[in-house]
Amino acid sequence: MRDAAGPPRWDSATGLTGRRAECDVLDRLIAAVRAGESRALLLHGDPGVGKTALLDHLAAQARNCRVVRAAGVESERELAFAGLHQLCAPMLDRLEHLPVPQRDALGTAFGLSTGPAPDRFLVGLAVLGLLSEVAEQQPLICLVDDRQWLDRATAQILAFVARRLGAESIGLILASRSDRGDLTGVPELLVQGLPEPDARALLDTVPTGPIDTRVRDQIVLEARGNPLALLELTRGWAPAELAGGFGLPGAAAPSGDMAALSGDMEENFLRRVAALPRNARQLLLVAAADPSGDPALVWRAAGRLGIGGEAAVPVTEAGLAEFGGRVRFRHPLARSAAYRSASVQDRQEAHRALAAATDRTLDPDRRAWHRAQAAPGPDEDVAAELERSAGRARARGGTAASAAFLHQAAVLTLDPARRAGRALDAARAALRTGALDVTRELLAMAGAGPLTAVQRAGLDTMRAQLAFSTARGGEAPTLLLKAAGQLEAVDADLSRAAYLDAVSAAIFAGRLAGPGGDVLDAARAAVSAPPPPHAPRACDLLLDGTATGLHTGYAAGVPVLREALAAFRSGLSAEEQLRWMWPANITAIRIWDDDQWAALSARYVRLARDAGAFGELPLALTSRAHVLLFAGELASAAALTEELQAVKEATGSGLAPYGAMALAALRGEESAATAVIEATLEDATRRGEGIGITFAEGANAVLNNALGRYDEAMSAGLRANAYDHDPAGLCWTLAELAEAAARCGAAGPAADACDRLGVMADAAGTDWVRGVEARARALLSEGEAAERLYREAIARLGRTRMRVELARAHLLYGEWLRRERHPGLAREQLRTAHGMLETMGATAFADRAARELRAAGGTAHRRTTPARDEELTAQEAQIARMARDGLSNPEIGTRLFISARTVQYHLRKVFTKLGITSRSQLDRVLPRGPAG
Repeated sequence: MRDAAGPPRWDSATGLTGRRAECDVLDRLIAAVRAGESRALLLHGDPGVGKTALLDHLAAQARNCRVVRAAGVESERELAFAGLHQLCAPMLDRLEHLPVPQRDALGTAFGLSTGPAPDRFLVGLAVLGLLSEVAEQQPLICLVDDRQWLDRATAQILAFVARRLGAESIGLILASRSDRGDLTGVPELLVQGLPEPDARALLDTVPTGPIDTRVRDQIVLEARGNPLALLELTRGWAPAELAGGFGLPGAAAPSGDMAALSGDMEENFLRRVAALPRNARQLLLVAAADPSGDPALVWRAAGRLGIGGEAAVPVTEAGLAEFGGRVRFRHPLARSAAYRSASVQDRQEAHRALAAATDRTLDPDRRAWHRAQAAPGPDEDVAAELERSAGRARARGGTAASAAFLHQAAVLTLDPARRAGRALDAARAALRTGALDVTRELLAMAGAGPLTAVQRAGLDTMRAQLAFSTARGGEAPTLLLKAAGQLEAVDADLSRAAYLDAVSAAIFAGRLAGPGGDVLDAARAAVSAPPPPHAPRACDLLLDGTATGLHTGYAAGVPVLREALAAFRSGLSAEEQLRWMWPANITAIRIWDDDQWAALSARYVRLARDAGAFGELPLALTSRAHVLLFAGELASAAALTEELQAVKEATGSGLAPYGAMALAALRGEESAATAVIEATLEDATRRGEGIGITFAEGANAVLNNALGRYDEAMSAGLRANAYDHDPAGLCWTLAELAEAAARCGAAGPAADACDRLGVMADAAGTDWVRGVEARARALLSEGEAAERLYREAIARLGRTRMRVELARAHLLYGEWLRRERHPGLAREQLRTAHGMLETMGATAFADRAARELRAAGGTAHRRTTPARDEELTAQEAQIARMARDGLSNPEIGTRLFISARTVQYHLRKVFTKLGITSRSQLDRVLPRGPAG
């Protein structure tokens, strides 16, 4: 399967005509890898343009390097990890050197061991670690051809690895017909057609005899510099036809129409297939029907069809395929032509022979797949075998393969009820893989059949999840409510879980929820949910407290929500905690319990990391980053937002950048904050994520309050608080509105914000909410009342973790004292505020405090020499803190999705910058803050 760009002996030639610029790029890549660096590169271009030939060139030039290769095969796209196994198989002797969780994940993925389905990104970390281990011995070059045909799991993991390479002496080069796809951030090299002089030179290497000048011009014109076309368009024509100008198409396809050129090449292959003897065509069809390239299997199947070894001779002579250590086709179009030109009956016979020749014990899944392709119609025996294959694929973590097996099983099922059930199972697997169009098709198939009540509710739940995956808001809450209602009479626990999901989805959709999916609609339905058939669990209490608070009133839900958080302290498995940890974190914020929030967010991150639950980790890191932001630990929060970005890139998570947005606003970084706020507003509106608008406008208010632009802050605060169906969603935006409105003299909006804070303060009663309320009311008060409220705010907030809120209380109190003509007292408060805010890194608020301090006759002392850790890059600082806290290089690499060798590379730079020589000295030179 090669894109030839050299002499016609496509199976061995590595010499190139032209391509000097491309070869220079590849040669520099090899030099960098030999020098101890890592490089990733995407080669992309049209079929036949010479990508494989460039990979061959690179392999030939990679002297003193270890070279491993793999290639995608279209018919293996549904076999999870097939391409990855092809690439890693020669290196599995180093598997034992990986950390146990990674070793187990990769072993399970490759079928070397049994166990639960491995997390996709633990497998990615394992591959990164394996390549790094091999590269310790010798620089490593990994060449992957036909990336467009790789199975989804392999493509995702190689994209992950390509983005995480650092200093491991690894080169990863992927060749693809299409452009980058999910390889954002990976360098690329577009391979285009040869210039006309090089095209003519390549054509001269084809041993065809003399070619008429007009024919030569026509070939060069139609090939558009495509090497494979230059070599193939002349094959199959007699020398007389080439010399006299007969036989070739008379007109060129429109410029740039590579689809037409591919069609011409495939027609050429079709013509050559049709000219073969019958037994040779059958042999070629058997080879085309099996993507493994295993010659023993092909010959066993051929023997069952009465085909002998002599059939391979005309196939090889026609330049279509060769049968050696592996079966290799001249080009994917040659495989396609061999398969497409056969009748349906002939294809079924080929697959039947392959199924019979495949060992049912060693490779039951490939045997099941061939049996399915051989089936002329519905076949329950084959469908049941496919269902068993789906189970094995799921155990290996091959969700995409499981979905494909189940999909085919459903198609081959005649019984309507069983067909609908299998389609529903297939849809569930397809949804997990992100194959949304396939999921939609399978849900339609399931919906057309008879379903049980539980299945019908499952169908509606998946429709809701599909809607949520597509657009966040929209109809997801409504569909979840419908599913929850259907489950009431069937399974109370499942019904209550669906109601809690529906309420959560409605909170997420916020002001952009569709009809019937508003948070009040969801709460109204949820309060009528059937009671649990046992003592209330933590999730039951979360549902009851949240729904009651939204439906009846904030105060009514608080006692139950306190009980729910208490239930999270013990008695729950790690899996149960992870399932409900996000709503538990939101509940801690809802009742203004900063101690519970801090504890839950830390546990959430730890659980997600330990379990390798990378789908949960973005939410966990977002919650933890906000705890640290409120605590004034901006540097630690920044480290978590860096980790969050790495996780989002690795997982493809679409979560809005809430942490980065709040961090930029609190720091007062106007250009950065404005850019991320505007992007979030646009993205949240498009996806129906109403809560994103609240957070973005809230960050806008924080930014403008910090900069002293109170009119803009008030406008943003009014927009943030315009949707008030969920008061708890406004925990910090109300305080921003109160401050900005008071500064603008807008007593009405300021008083309204204070009253809404007061409702929550009376019910929750924590120092956090009472301190924030007191600070807000002080802004609207005068004389002794104002002073008493400011002092109350400082006293209450001083007993919490919320150091930013405390520092801002000192700032507002100092500003008030200066206006009241108490400059000495004002300087005391403003100096405290300035010192706290500057130490935190809340630069704009610190500057505001400095201006007020100077106006009060004081001096604001700014640090003139940066702390030593500020000399580090963000990633170096993050790695240094983790090393200081006792994490090993592999543990740091696991958290940051880089190899242990890259961690060591960064630590060496850290030691040099900080003037130390060992990890034990990091504690002396790095300040400590709350752990992330």
